Amino acid sequence: MGWFRDHRRRKILEGPFPAAWDGILESGLAHWRHLDDDEKGLLRDLTQVFVAEKSWEGCGGLEITDEIRVTIAAEACLLLLGLENLDYTDVEAILVYPTAVKTPDAPHASFGSVVESGPLPILGQAARDGPVLLTWDSVTKTARHPERGHNVVYHEFAHKLDMLTGTVDGTPPMASAEQFRRWVEVCTAEYELVQGGTARHRRTFLDTYAGVNVGEFFAVATEYFFDLPREMASQRPDLYDVLRDFYRQDPAAREERSLRHRRDG
Repeated sequence: MGWFRDHRRRKILEGPFPAAWDGILESGLAHWRHLDDDEKGLLRDLTQVFVAEKSWEGCGGLEITDEIRVTIAAEACLLLLGLENLDYTDVEAILVYPTAVKTPDAPHASFGSVVESGPLPILGQAARDGPVLLTWDSVTKTARHPERGHNVVYHEFAHKLDMLTGTVDGTPPMASAEQFRRWVEVCTAEYELVQGGTARHRRTFLDTYAGVNVGEFFAVATEYFFDLPREMASQRPDLYDVLRDFYRQDPAAREERSLRHRRDG
């Protein structure tokens, strides 16, 4: 099966990356401008395969377009840039609604982003052994405004990485026992900090939704790691370090390099 998958993906990549898709990435993804040429090339390949392999379904009257496919695929695959041995093989379908949707089973069957106005309307949902549900208006807003520290695609696909171990416990597959030990040590302390701040009505670096459970903690921390990396590296350096070691990416350094290049150029 692995050989067949690799062969199929090579065939997919034999086709050119559409020029129009580059335009979608340049205009719709704020993080695209921070990537170097090698990172952009790898993200193009991952995006092209993701778009081809997944089943895409528009819901609530939404028509699926290349903009929807490419934007979601690229953001999901940004998490994989350094993860050579991890993939979203358990994600067969992406369901996209135009805006927030109510799903009665959301609190029990899946993990996702909940709209602040109530427990049931959601912006996204990742079902265990099932599809990922996303709302297009939230995808576009969060893709273009990383300064808000919230990205529904990163959130839901972080859940999918977490689920690769068979449980949703805030700990995706680790490369070594030492990495696992350090992860548990740091993330437990940070999770308790969020919970303590919430109980005392005190603001913490991570959004209070990170204190709902350890699965949501990892998903929210992933959002902040990619969207506010320099702030996380400054304010929560231990948390930044374990996320950097897991994802094998350094988005804070990437942003600094990109900003310096634009200033000097």
